[in-house]
Amino acid sequence: MLQMLIVGLLWFSAIGCGLLAGLYFAFSAFIMTALGRIGQAAGIAAMNAINVAIVQSLFMPVFLATTAASAALAVTALLRWGEPGAMAMAMAAGGALYVFGMFVVTMIFNVPLNNALAAADPASHEAASLWARYLTDWTLWNHVRTVSSTAACALFIAAIAAR
Repeated sequence: MLQMLIVGLLWFSAIGCGLLAGLYFAFSAFIMTALGRIGQAAGIAAMNAINVAIVQSLFMPVFLATTAASAALAVTALLRWGEPGAMAMAMAAGGALYVFGMFVVTMIFNVPLNNALAAADPASHEAASLWARYLTDWTLWNHVRTVSSTAACALFIAAIAAR
């Protein structure tokens, strides 16, 4: 029974990580570049609208459930560390990478940047420097989330394959 639960969590986490990696990749690959090209006020307004819509969408349950499942897999792997095979190592690495490289990075870096952007007056002089910094810093941390989510997805797939 526990093994079936673990396999289910692995599949769920692999799919969730893959979905979020794709979303983050889109922002890193072209969305932020496009927002930077449309002008400060329009770019800020568009990003603020995205940030409002995303927390009201299916993104949030997937984001939170994938984080919880990944954390559970990391803890389970540590409890089963002595068992033979590579499954526990891939589960632990995938879970830790996802929780720290995606969730913690989001909470410590991306969310505060989003909050600062939401509080800014898009037409103000201060918004110009904030927007330039936002485009650079937010995108840098989004790259970290993209790589972390992609690598965690691959590690969860490796754990599935190792079972």
